[in-house]
Amino acid sequence: MTFSLEANVVFVLMCGKSTKDKSPRTPTLSTELRHKCHTSASASPDRADPAQSTVKSPCKGHRQNHHQYTAFNTFSQIFISCSFIRVYASSIKSQAMLNVIRRCALDGFYSCRTCQKFQFQPNRFYTSKNILKLEERGLWADRFPESNTNKLIEELLDHPHTVYSGFDPTADSLHVGNLLVVVSLLHCQRAGHNVIALVGGATAQVGDPSGRSKERPLLEPKVIESNSKGIAENLQRIFKNHQQVFWERGNEENLAPLRIVNNYDWYKKLNVVDFLRVAGRSFRMGTMLSRSSVQSRLNSEDGMSLTEFTYQALQAYDWLHLYDKYNCTIQIGGNDQMGNIASGHELISRLREKQVTGLTVPIITTEAGNKFGKSAGNAIWLDRNKTSAFDFYQFFFRVKDSEVEKFLMLFTFLHVKDINKIMAKHWEKPEAHHAQKKLAEKVTLLVHGYEGLESARQTTEALYGGRPDALAQMTSEELAVVFQSAASAELVLEPGTSVLKMAMDAGCYKDEKDARRIISAGGFYVNLSRVTNPDLILIPGVHILPNGITIARVGKKNYYLIKWN
Repeated sequence: MTFSLEANVVFVLMCGKSTKDKSPRTPTLSTELRHKCHTSASASPDRADPAQSTVKSPCKGHRQNHHQYTAFNTFSQIFISCSFIRVYASSIKSQAMLNVIRRCALDGFYSCRTCQKFQFQPNRFYTSKNILKLEERGLWADRFPESNTNKLIEELLDHPHTVYSGFDPTADSLHVGNLLVVVSLLHCQRAGHNVIALVGGATAQVGDPSGRSKERPLLEPKVIESNSKGIAENLQRIFKNHQQVFWERGNEENLAPLRIVNNYDWYKKLNVVDFLRVAGRSFRMGTMLSRSSVQSRLNSEDGMSLTEFTYQALQAYDWLHLYDKYNCTIQIGGNDQMGNIASGHELISRLREKQVTGLTVPIITTEAGNKFGKSAGNAIWLDRNKTSAFDFYQFFFRVKDSEVEKFLMLFTFLHVKDINKIMAKHWEKPEAHHAQKKLAEKVTLLVHGYEGLESARQTTEALYGGRPDALAQMTSEELAVVFQSAASAELVLEPGTSVLKMAMDAGCYKDEKDARRIISAGGFYVNLSRVTNPDLILIPGVHILPNGITIARVGKKNYYLIKWN
């Protein structure tokens, strides 16, 4: 393709100033003369969804025309296509100017065939449109099928895709075991793709047998409805925090909005006969029985119910529904979901003759290899009312040195080069926990925002930083959340109340003789400061915080939250 280029236009594009303006400045790309062309978010116009599309404005003066454009995303392609620029660039001596050209090469040049003008369309996505490259960060554990990889890469680079993940509302909050799937959706959003979070209001009534040794308890519809609202809040908050904290600053490119759907909305209109007639004929019993999630249950003492057995068919139908309505061609799930994802792939392949792709993320486990989750009793919740921002921060701060680099790759949006620098600094002085601090800060910001991170930092300083005064800056609600596992008591402050009387009334000790002995030996703390005189009279502002609370501690771990009336 040939370009109609004037020297004046090229100079402005490269230098970022007009020929009439002779004032020197650092070369940048001219915002005014960036020529934007219309692009569609979907390869199929009839499937285009305004709420899920990333659409650029047409060229000024040609808004009624559908512009075709050509993108040149490599330095060599640009210079092959335009000999004038090749000659122009070869004569550049300024390093700053060369950096501008390199930026153009990375971000992409576009040409509008209608007006034949050369233009620069900035591409500010921090994640490659080819989301398969996230495998370099360890984000993808597996993909299915592998046979269409080359075609998928071409399509990912050519136009935005729609990606979805499902979350069954079996609890009123997501937990850290779900977080990696959420992060993968955010990476897809950053890459310019459209993302859907499916809340399984219907499938939660059935129960996913994956990774389960017995059938899930039956949940009442009202409980599932309430849980669905909690999970939707989690997702909306995290995506909002991501946009405000990790995207908006210095970034003019809008992210495609998150779409949250609930599969109960279509299953409540579908009877079982219609489901079997439309979808049931495409499933093969041999294949369904071969799934590892089915085999493990069939061989167990409890066996498997028909309800659970049908779960993979329902999840497959979810994908078919999203494909038909939103042209959703990629599903992301935990690595234990591959069997269910494969069922969806087979269903769409049979009924729509379309190749779709499943991607799985690694399962985050404890040191013993157990999953994090509500069933295991070790869930780190994404709702701060269930797990405080402090406890959430501490979970990531306590990651082992051997795991912290992997977690930085998986849970943050830091560039790999930046992570390498963080680890290099970390290994200079491992006891300073530099990498763990970065990890905890980034992930807490994503889940709980600036306010949550500040609260976590204040509490960390108060408990571990030798700063008892930090407790005075916390509200009674924050203290209650931080010390939610502590025993609590409400006392009336009377004149002359001593440390011993407070400790006995709060239930810190059963025997007054033992209380005197332990306090005198230095085993009692008031607001994180050691007290050795049991007869010391309490002083408001010192032993009682401005918020009317005293934090007492017996030994190293036994905390008592005392509220004064």
